[in-house]
Amino acid sequence: MTLRLRLTALYTLLFGGCGALLLFITSWIVHRQVERTIPPGFSDPALAHMDGQFVLALAGTLLISVALGYLVAGSALSPLRRVTGLAQRVTQERLDERIALHGPADELRELADTVDGMLDRLAGAFEGQRRFVANASHELRTPLTVIRAEVEVTLADPDATETDLRHMGEAVLEAADRTEVLLNSLMVLARSQQVMPRREPVDLAVAARAAEEITAAEAARRGVSVRLDIEPAPITGDPALIERLVANLVENAVRHNVLGGCVQVKVRPGLVEVENTGAPIRPVDVRRLAEPFERLHRDTSGPGAGLGLSIVRAVADAHGAELTLEPRGGGGLVATVAFTAPRPAAHRAAVARPAAA
Repeated sequence: MTLRLRLTALYTLLFGGCGALLLFITSWIVHRQVERTIPPGFSDPALAHMDGQFVLALAGTLLISVALGYLVAGSALSPLRRVTGLAQRVTQERLDERIALHGPADELRELADTVDGMLDRLAGAFEGQRRFVANASHELRTPLTVIRAEVEVTLADPDATETDLRHMGEAVLEAADRTEVLLNSLMVLARSQQVMPRREPVDLAVAARAAEEITAAEAARRGVSVRLDIEPAPITGDPALIERLVANLVENAVRHNVLGGCVQVKVRPGLVEVENTGAPIRPVDVRRLAEPFERLHRDTSGPGAGLGLSIVRAVADAHGAELTLEPRGGGGLVATVAFTAPRPAAHRAAVARPAAA
């Protein structure tokens, strides 16, 4: 039985029951009044005829209840039919349709608005996926093109010397390294966008020290100083992803800096803030920095794959944290990741002791 028929039966029982109760009360009142005013021999035929009329009226009321109930149920379910029809028409290529239900702010309006909001998010997700695939394909094609060009040019030269072959091998190795970096970044990004398989105690301060050690050589080459202002900050999460998050923040601050610049890393309970000097960034461009493969005006020949901050955002989202990017006065960027409230002091001490060791 369809929902419309079930609602029709419910309305019929409701309206028919009310009508039957009303007729019963009316019949009882009329019977009492007639019995008081008319002798029994004369009142019985009239009451019997009146009861027959009441039965016919009840039958008519039930028929009207069925018809009205069917119409009312159809009218009440029409928004649901619109939702169902839209859901059947929607595909990945047709995400532009919306219900746009008008009327009172009732449950059906809320349902329609929820479906429209879901379609908005799906459209954004599919568009982001298409853009990501296109960018990833372009990034992967670049080193492959370099490899093919170097090999073809060298093989086409019959007089190629050992120096030429060595130059070709170095170019191919560099392109392979860039491809490996990109693939590793894509794997980390994919992992961070899944449900975390484990949650363990991890200290943001320990992750900050590890990030400083990882970027020490690159910072020395660029003349960038990394300063730590950290406190024990235990949280619960995936240790590998948390360490990657902090490392990406510091690496991003070192790589996209000026010669002789500085990086300030501040860690507080539930908070990581990395501030670096660098070229001025317009506020309108800051929003794009966490998108995959976004480099703005930065050097695209560097070691990064343009996925650093997008990985940070994905890891933060997986841990219920919030990434905030703000342009720094005088040039550079301030990146902040705010996690949930820190753990109690006892838990904090238990996590901090291994770090001190």
